[in-house]
Amino acid sequence: MTPSYPSLAEVRDTARRLQGKILETPVWRWQTGVAEEQFAGGEVWLKLELFQKTGTFKLRGALNCIEALDEAARRRGIVAVSAGNHAIAAAYAARLAGCGAKVVMPQHASPARIAACREWGAEVLLMPDVHQAFARGREIERDEMRTMLHPYEGPLTAQGTATVGLELMAQVPQLDAVVVPVGGGGLCAGIAAAVKQINPACAVYGAEPFGADALYRSFASGRPEALERVDTVADSLGAPYAMPYSFGVCRRFVDEVVRVTDDEICLAMLNLFRDAKLVAEPAAAVATAALFGPLRERLAGKRVGLLVCGSNIDPVRFAELLARGARIRGTAMDGLCSGSVQ
Repeated sequence: MTPSYPSLAEVRDTARRLQGKILETPVWRWQTGVAEEQFAGGEVWLKLELFQKTGTFKLRGALNCIEALDEAARRRGIVAVSAGNHAIAAAYAARLAGCGAKVVMPQHASPARIAACREWGAEVLLMPDVHQAFARGREIERDEMRTMLHPYEGPLTAQGTATVGLELMAQVPQLDAVVVPVGGGGLCAGIAAAVKQINPACAVYGAEPFGADALYRSFASGRPEALERVDTVADSLGAPYAMPYSFGVCRRFVDEVVRVTDDEICLAMLNLFRDAKLVAEPAAAVATAALFGPLRERLAGKRVGLLVCGSNIDPVRFAELLARGARIRGTAMDGLCSGSVQ
């Protein structure tokens, strides 16, 4: 029987097949600013997947899915549903494969991401919200017989995202923990499967925004849960529900899922920008927010890998969220100063 998770052999085979089509993204040890101040005695390593082609990890899963299509399926084309990053990756991968792409996005999606999808040749359809976007995507899949490239569900997607974990474990051996941002759970599932099969002693934590915590709720209930409403600055993590395959892989390999606030995310964006000069979109700062928030005490003194997963954000929005992070940092510094005076 085929295991219900990506085997290490499958992940290594996927990495070989994708070689030359994706980038092996670098790692960087964070030794300045907040990491130096708050994580003395430990090591923080950033896996810089925001340098990937199309700006996020999503290309790994999208390419792996498209490469599995036969010629007839390629002629019919693909459809994808996404707030932006998966849509961009699907559009790019479809162009490489020479097949047509339709992407369905919520109308609040970043204009820059919508433009990127069109630049790669995809037809973009906008829907009022993410629930209606998924419904419209399923209609297109049925009516036009296109292949749905799901943003986070399925073995092929997980095999693609697992290559991130494979790279990280080779680049930084003997990690004590890895922290991964969670939207639908596809990235976390793949990375956790690779990490745990290479080093079972390495802890894997998923990190979600409070306003998009489907996997956290699913862990609590023991079954995939759906959200009535998604509300977070980390729009790339706004999956409306968990799904069986990704949930099952995460349940097998992920030690715990923690949650962070939007304020913590904005502060993490600011710290990544100040200390590492990274333009990280909100989703890409969630693992950092978790390390310096709910995971700080338990990972103190440990060797930790953080996924910085994407950088598809327009300059105006980035500046707004950085300013919010600066206000939060300023308030915290004022509180420390007031306490020292007393």
